[in-house]
Amino acid sequence: MQDRFQRTIEYVRISVTDRCNLRCRYCMPEQGVRKMCHEDILRFDEILRIVRALAALGVRKVRLTGGEPLVRKGILDLIREIRRVKGIEVISLTTNGVLLPEMAEDLRAAGLDFVNVSLDSLDEETFSFLTRRPLLGRVEEGLRALEEAGFRDTKLNCVPLLGVNEDDVLKLAELAREKPLKVRYIELMPVGCAYEAGLRGMPMDEVRRRLQEAFGAFSQVRQEKSLRGPAEYVQPAGFVGQLGFIDAMGHKFCQTCNRIRLTAEGFLKLCLHAGTGLDARELLRTGADDRALMEALSQAIYNKPAEHHFLEAGGKQDSRYMYQVGG
Repeated sequence: MQDRFQRTIEYVRISVTDRCNLRCRYCMPEQGVRKMCHEDILRFDEILRIVRALAALGVRKVRLTGGEPLVRKGILDLIREIRRVKGIEVISLTTNGVLLPEMAEDLRAAGLDFVNVSLDSLDEETFSFLTRRPLLGRVEEGLRALEEAGFRDTKLNCVPLLGVNEDDVLKLAELAREKPLKVRYIELMPVGCAYEAGLRGMPMDEVRRRLQEAFGAFSQVRQEKSLRGPAEYVQPAGFVGQLGFIDAMGHKFCQTCNRIRLTAEGFLKLCLHAGTGLDARELLRTGADDRALMEALSQAIYNKPAEHHFLEAGGKQDSRYMYQVGG
């Protein structure tokens, strides 16, 4: 499936819930967000219908997000069913890691391929400040559980923030020195509650400078096509793992974007910044058959915007999109 700019769309991020067991300052307010009604969120059978239709159109990779996807009851069953969909080659999941100690083995057995863990600090005080929950120990236990369960190519996602977790840029990188982890630094985007909370992201060029100053020159790492994503990966000398950079603001990669997003209530977002897309839930619940669903998805994907416009005046996105599409 290609859009009108000849980009091959092969990756869908699916938010399975709007709920989360943390309250990260750059994502949502302390009191949380107004919870969606249960009937407004896509049922698993509806998600599977959409996944099957997208797979028939050429989507090969599915990432499950939230909110926090592991709080959704039955998530293991959903993974098992997606694993059975013809054409889906890779299933991954983004989590805050809090529930991994109990679930890592079952996730592996269900057919999950890869896990991304959002981890902005290895300091208990900073972690508690950012997430409003004193649960760093649980996340660290979850990382060990992933390793014991046999997960490989695990990614740690860090959003570097000025004056908050700057010291963690190097501390997190150290984890990749001894273990085959991918520590990724993600530029703060103008979504969620970050700006309202007074948070400012570190420029990614400054992140790179500090890492090179500490660990020496980088070697570029080429990624397998099946694992292709927005990150640029490097490997300092002596590192077992890799370091990655995702800076959608400083270095736009829209021309190679291969993804679409499905929100928890069933809206197909073609770009994180764009409000246009397709109400897939409405189609499903008004009796659209599989052919009609595929045609609607195909037409929507064809019209995927050329690029985001975060840098333009008024480019800030509505805060609700952060927790509905998994960041």
